[in-house]
Amino acid sequence: MTAEPHASAPARTGSGRKITAIVLLTIILTVVLTLWLVYAMVFPAAFSPVTLNPQEKQVLEQKLARLDTTRHTPPARPSALTPERYSEVGARREIALSERELNALLARDPDLAQRLVIDLSDNLASAKLLVPLDPEFPLLGGKTVKLTAGMEIRYADGRPVMRLQGVSVWGVPLPNAWLGNLKNVDLVREFGNDQGFWQAFAAGVAAMEVRDGELRLTLKE
Repeated sequence: MTAEPHASAPARTGSGRKITAIVLLTIILTVVLTLWLVYAMVFPAAFSPVTLNPQEKQVLEQKLARLDTTRHTPPARPSALTPERYSEVGARREIALSERELNALLARDPDLAQRLVIDLSDNLASAKLLVPLDPEFPLLGGKTVKLTAGMEIRYADGRPVMRLQGVSVWGVPLPNAWLGNLKNVDLVREFGNDQGFWQAFAAGVAAMEVRDGELRLTLKE
């Protein structure tokens, strides 16, 4: 009758060791994961530039050629330009770019190729930007900070609507006060009545649409 307690002791000891091992393993995994997350935030990897396939490149070049007819025929000398009467007859006023085309254009700039990427979804343009800090910046000098931001973009009531959704640093949303209280404010409505960029921009746009993977902009005459 007295043998049962002695027999259960090793089992309890073994169970206790297993629980202790599981707790220690959980702590170790948590510490490793935390260190990895800190490293990923303080030392974010550069973005991989978007590379278009040959067919996508051809489509993009055709779009750019319509915007600038001199892209593919650069003059060998100034005199190679042919005098031509200006005309807007038959001119296309719509600009349409896919998300991949937009990022491929950014990738052509060496300074932006691995630092800025843009995502297009319904009525929303989102951006990720890597910002290198000055070496003399306190604590994080010489490090690279990852910023993310979102802007609502659409066309309603005969005018563009551009509303800042927010800005985050390392995934932490910044307070509205730090953003000049511009979060969720329609920038065109707020500043469109003043002479300046937003007023001129709104006056020149006939239609604007951002949908999943595509941006379309139609200009007025």
